[in-house]
Amino acid sequence: MANQNQQRSLHLPHLAGRRGLGSGWSKRELIILAAVVIVTMLIFSHSSPKYSSTIVGNHTDKSSISAPPSSASRHSDWIPFTPLTNAHHKAALCLDGSVPGYHMEKGFGSGSHDWVLHIEGGGWCNTIASCSSRKRTALGSSKYMDAPVQFSGILSHDPLQNPDFYNWNKVKIRYCDGASFSGHPDAESKNGSELFFRGQLIWEAVMDQLLSLGLSNARQALLSGCSAGGLATLLHCDNFQGILPKGATVKCLADAGFFLNEKDVAGNHTIESFYRDVVNLQGIAKSLNKDCLSKMEPHKCFFPQEFIENIKTPLFLVHPAYDFWQIRNILAPDESDSQRSWLSCKLNIFNCNPSQLEVLRGFRNSLLKTLGKFQQNKEGGMFINSCFIHCQTWMAETWHSPTSPRINNRTIAECVGDWYFNRKEAKEVDCPFPCHPTCYNMDFTRGL
Repeated sequence: MANQNQQRSLHLPHLAGRRGLGSGWSKRELIILAAVVIVTMLIFSHSSPKYSSTIVGNHTDKSSISAPPSSASRHSDWIPFTPLTNAHHKAALCLDGSVPGYHMEKGFGSGSHDWVLHIEGGGWCNTIASCSSRKRTALGSSKYMDAPVQFSGILSHDPLQNPDFYNWNKVKIRYCDGASFSGHPDAESKNGSELFFRGQLIWEAVMDQLLSLGLSNARQALLSGCSAGGLATLLHCDNFQGILPKGATVKCLADAGFFLNEKDVAGNHTIESFYRDVVNLQGIAKSLNKDCLSKMEPHKCFFPQEFIENIKTPLFLVHPAYDFWQIRNILAPDESDSQRSWLSCKLNIFNCNPSQLEVLRGFRNSLLKTLGKFQQNKEGGMFINSCFIHCQTWMAETWHSPTSPRINNRTIAECVGDWYFNRKEAKEVDCPFPCHPTCYNMDFTRGL
C-alpha cells in the first residue's frame, strides 16, 4: 500500500457562510447539499478569480487567476453563454423564469460532425423554500451565471488534455431547474409560489436548438454530465440516442452521478426521503423510466441503481468509491451525526479513524455490489477509483494529464476513449483506500 504522504490533496479555501439548499448544512462544513459542484467548479475552472486553490505536490499552483482576453482566439478555452432562442416558445425556463442556455465551441477538422455534450451538476431542491433560495443563484437563474466559462477536461480543445474528443463540437449545458432536467410544469399549480419547474422542457428545448445547429447530422456523439448532471445523463441517455441519426455512434458517460440509496450511519433513509420530496415537488415521475415505475414508487426510480439495467444506449460510469459528496450527504449527514463525530473525517479522509474507514469501505462495497450486473454488460465501461473526490471528467488534473489518477496505468480519458472507440475493454476498479498514490483527495480543512 502507498504511504499516505504520497497521496495528493486538493485544498479548498474557507467558504463559511454558504448555505445548503434543502438540508441546513452548517457553516463550518463548507460544502452545501445543492451547490457543492458549483463551488469546486469555481475553484478549478478558473471562471472566478475570487477563489484560489492549491494542488499539493509537484503540481499546479492556481493561486493566481486571470480573466480571459477580450478578444479570444478561434479555439479559446473561454466560451460565451448562449441563451436559448426558443425558450419562451417552448416554455422552457429556469426556476426564476429566466432563459436557460449553454456554452458551445464548434468542432473542426475530422471532428466537425462529432459532438460531446456535458451537463452541469449542482444538486437538487426539495422544498419551496430551498427552490426559492436556489432561484437567486446560478443554479436556478441564468441571471447569475458566469459568462464566459472555461472549457477543460472532456471539453478541452487541447489534444494533450483531451486526446480523443478535442476537435469535436463541445457543449456545456447549464443547470438551472433543480431536478436534473426532469421537472414538469404540472407541479407548479400545487405550490402557489413563483417557481418554474420546467427541467424536462429545458432538456427538450436545448436538444431542439442543438439539432438545428448540426447535432442532427452527428456521426458520433457522447452525452456526459457531472453529479446531478450525471444523473440527468442517465435519465435522458436513451432519449438522446433516439433523436440522433440512426447510423450515428451514440454513447453516454455519467461522472459521479450514480447516487446510492443507502441508509446513513444512524440507520435513517436520509437520501431516499430527500429524493421523495424532490420527485413529488417537481412532478418528476413523468420523466422516469416506465419499466421501473411499474415496479416501485416513483422516487425510487430517481436512483440509478433501479433503472440502469433498462438503459439501452452504451454507458460508461466514472465514479469515486469514496465520493465526498455522498459521504457527506448520504452516509453521514449532519442530522444523523449530532455529536459531529464524522466532521473531521468528512473534511479530510486522512482524518478518519479505523472504524470510520471500515464504514467507508462498506459503502464502497455496496457500490461495487450494486454495479455487479452492470460490470458484466459487454457494451458498458467503468472507472471506479478510490479517491476522496466527486466529479473528475471536467478538470484537466483528473481527466488526462501526466499526474492524473490512473488504474492499470490508464487515465480516465484513456479508458473512456478505449471504450467509446471499441479499442479495448475498459472496466477498471481500483483497490480500496488508501492503496493508490495517483489519487487527488479533497482537503476541506484549509482555512478553518
